[in-house]
Amino acid sequence: MYIPKSLHSYLVLLIVILTSCSNPAQETGTLLIHGGPIYTVDSTQTKVEAVVTKDSIILFAGSLEEAEKYKNEQTQILDLEGNTMTPGLIEGHGHFMGLGISALELDLTNTNSYEEIVAAVAEKVKTVKPGEWIIGTGWHQSKWNVKPEIMVKGFQTHDLLSAVSPNNPVVLGHVSGHAVFANAAAMDIAGIHALTKEGIDKSSVEGGEIIRDALGRPTGIFNETATDIIWKHVPTDMYTPEKYIEAFDLAIAACHENGIVGFHDAGIGRENIEFYEAMKSAGKMTVRMYAMLTGGDMDLVDEWGDKGPLIDPDNRLTIRSIKLNCDGALGSRGAWLLEEYTDQPGHFGHETLPMEVVKETAIKGLKNGFQVCSHAIGDRANREILDRYESAFKDLPEATKDHRFRIEHAQHLHPDDIPRFAELGVIPAMQAIHMSSDRPWAIDRLGQKRIEEGAYMWQDLLKSGIPIINGTDVPVEPLNPIASLYASISRKTLKGTPEGGYEPAQKMTRTQALRSYTLDAAYGAFEENIKGSITAGKLADFTIYNQDIMTVPEDEFLKTEIAMTIFNGEVVYSKSE
Repeated sequence: MYIPKSLHSYLVLLIVILTSCSNPAQETGTLLIHGGPIYTVDSTQTKVEAVVTKDSIILFAGSLEEAEKYKNEQTQILDLEGNTMTPGLIEGHGHFMGLGISALELDLTNTNSYEEIVAAVAEKVKTVKPGEWIIGTGWHQSKWNVKPEIMVKGFQTHDLLSAVSPNNPVVLGHVSGHAVFANAAAMDIAGIHALTKEGIDKSSVEGGEIIRDALGRPTGIFNETATDIIWKHVPTDMYTPEKYIEAFDLAIAACHENGIVGFHDAGIGRENIEFYEAMKSAGKMTVRMYAMLTGGDMDLVDEWGDKGPLIDPDNRLTIRSIKLNCDGALGSRGAWLLEEYTDQPGHFGHETLPMEVVKETAIKGLKNGFQVCSHAIGDRANREILDRYESAFKDLPEATKDHRFRIEHAQHLHPDDIPRFAELGVIPAMQAIHMSSDRPWAIDRLGQKRIEEGAYMWQDLLKSGIPIINGTDVPVEPLNPIASLYASISRKTLKGTPEGGYEPAQKMTRTQALRSYTLDAAYGAFEENIKGSITAGKLADFTIYNQDIMTVPEDEFLKTEIAMTIFNGEVVYSKSE
């Protein structure tokens, strides 16, 4: 058969084109990781031998034999040497600058008595000038080994503290962040004195309380919204721009050392936003920040509502949510309950934000594309918020398709409200470490029945069909994810008690716990398509451990250490270095 020369040339060209399309040049990676268990949190292949990245993106996850095809002479090789790798961990609820600033303040988290607090302040007094404020945080009266002889409404009084710091105002934050302990010098500045017959009783504060003794004298304890009475007098110039940068750098380093590559920052103001933008521009934002606008500044919320969410194409700083503080903490008896506190009859906690504000904010969020994240610890606060969310969803059904509204903590629920989370698509962001720290004394607040039926109900929520976001609420608890994962799977204190764990039916499986720190946390920030699992096309963020967290015996779990953290395809922390 004769083929004209011109047609022959055309056919040859066509064959070349078709061949090149069917056999494209193999793409090569910049980093190949292998040599240990790699858990992907990807349902299509839960465990792989190797991962290849190209710059900041995952190129391949699968067998080592296949991974080798993506290697050339420029590809770096990372041998895990038996260590275990997972997707990079995400802190699902914390306070980023609080993490850094707390490292610069008086740390009281390891104090076991009132006397130890007094001793710590007495030492600090020696290093500061008269009149200079002393700031500290981390105490918790229910965790003390020895209780003071004199207590009012379950709290210590300021007398010993004031005696060692007569010339320095002192304010010490409760570990929950929902109460402060002030000395006489600080209360004098705030104008808080003993009541007289002619005096005005300032003890009653909407959404909070100044605790006084039987004679009307302030004890030094300011609960919930009453904390502002003290905080507003603390000089703002205590934290210079240089100190803020130092605190930021400390927080970044803490994240990397703990394998944290993403952070849900639970409530920031306009100053924080400007600061974060500056840090990102300076190349310092080496965690993926998912920041919630503080509902304490509704002008800020409205401003952002007008301009819409910030979805950062660099995936370093995203702002598309609003944080509301709706009740207090269980430790300070500020959590808003349906029934009175077992250990304080007649007291139901505090509604720290009018519920109509929750409904109004939910409507704004739905209209403007913002997720609403409401702090609720007590069962009444959770119910009231679910009610307001549900009402907003009914008012704007067309805007509820993928709202992903959240309740932060969801710590104590009425049994009737547990299935409502899945029914309404409301995500609980629950910090498992709170169960480990709080459960030994929480029973005093709630009693056995309420604890068993509604406290830290992880498995019931998961079985209802809603994911859980995990975390630590740092600096309320240390950032350490290993401790929170251990609490998730064991329901024990960090001392390994009790045998079998508290309410063991609510334990998470190891797979569920890992998801709560990775893919489910990413889902809670609308980011499951770019992170949270080791899947080709997603961001190259990984956490590497010195032992296999999926198989190590439970009693060895807390010995797990972060061996390495990889962010954006680069090693940002290595324990060996």
